[in-house]
Amino acid sequence: MPRQLGDLEDAVMTRVWQWNRPVTVREVLEDLQQERSIAYTTVMTVMDNLHQKGWVRREVDGRAYRYTAVSTRAAYSAALMNEAWSRSDNPAAALVAFFGMMSAEQREALQDAVRMVSPNLAETATVDPAEPTAGAAGDDAPADDATQESER
Repeated sequence: MPRQLGDLEDAVMTRVWQWNRPVTVREVLEDLQQERSIAYTTVMTVMDNLHQKGWVRREVDGRAYRYTAVSTRAAYSAALMNEAWSRSDNPAAALVAFFGMMSAEQREALQDAVRMVSPNLAETATVDPAEPTAGAAGDDAPADDATQESER
């Protein structure tokens, strides 16, 4: 699992992902300079570090390199979520708490994703943390702490 990107690494990778084409240090620099004061050598170092870490590949183009993302932002985000989830001592409770933090739009996106991955699962699984969950046998057993927290 790759570690989380630092702030400047994320700012650089955001541009590489958004532009979805080979980019130069100069292009990234000029775009970053619209937001902050930053030196060419700083951007060059960050992009070299991203290359060394396997986030981007590079090809020589004249006297410069052109950098291309190795994977997508979606893949990066998924890996971070998976890492966080796998560190939980109670993955089910962690998911319930996570679902409770989601907006309606995020829950809808999650349901769409579940339908895409497993159409049969999507018919039986609905993600709506606003509704209380019943016990396994359908009784009125109290919800676990994560569920109670998400209902507040």
